[in-house]
Amino acid sequence: MAGRKKTPDHLKLVKGTAQKCRMNPEAPAANVGTATAPAWLSERAAELFDQISATLLGMGIASPDDQHVLSLVASRIEEVEILTAVIEDAGRTYQTEAGLWKARPEVAMRNEAMRHAQSLLAEFGLTPAARSKVSAGKPAEKNPFGALDDAV
Repeated sequence: MAGRKKTPDHLKLVKGTAQKCRMNPEAPAANVGTATAPAWLSERAAELFDQISATLLGMGIASPDDQHVLSLVASRIEEVEILTAVIEDAGRTYQTEAGLWKARPEVAMRNEAMRHAQSLLAEFGLTPAARSKVSAGKPAEKNPFGALDDAV
């Protein structure tokens, strides 16, 4: 068994659980900015890629270094959409020539794609449970009396 995944240092800082003895001062820093969708993504997956990238930018954690993982997320979410459409059209089960009812293989394929997509989204803090473990700093409130300081 592999045990728990190691928590990145920046998440420890945001969570307030950082301890100097458990930090990696030589950990590489991610570049700042948004990733570009690779050409191999379908049109729909590229749309999903851009949506997720915009969300990460809004959260202040976007990085072009995450292009490959974002591509996986977008591709898996598209796969969920495609398989859902198949299931809606054909149903969850089918009857064999012998008269037995079986689950459509698309149901298991969609379940696996959903699990994988959820896992990848959690890596970016894009699930409610992952978000609840992180506390984002609030923007500084504007001082209503700041204009008086300038007048003096």
